[in-house]
Amino acid sequence: MHELNEGIYKFYVYILTNKNRTVLYTGVTGNLHQRLYQHVNKINPYSFTAKYNTCFLIYYERFGWIQQAQAIEREKEIKLLKRDKKIELIRSINPNLEFFNHLFEYIG
Repeated sequence: MHELNEGIYKFYVYILTNKNRTVLYTGVTGNLHQRLYQHVNKINPYSFTAKYNTCFLIYYERFGWIQQAQAIEREKEIKLLKRDKKIELIRSINPNLEFFNHLFEYIG
């Protein structure tokens, strides 16, 4: 994973996919545990992620609390990438496109 070590980890840029790994969704959040819970449980049933069942975490980057703007810029940067470049980025840390949800199980 791409980790920036300054500050307390607080912001995450993440990429989700569906069960068949055919759809990619990029987002940013201050609480990845909670955000995954929301995606998995389709809290917003009209959202892109609910419509395409994208709730499987396959990539994330962590940013310290003082790097919030950098996290938002990174999300925008990733969203502009073509699909093949996104897959290349994901495979750089997750060669088999495994699901990482278990690392951020929401308890609450």
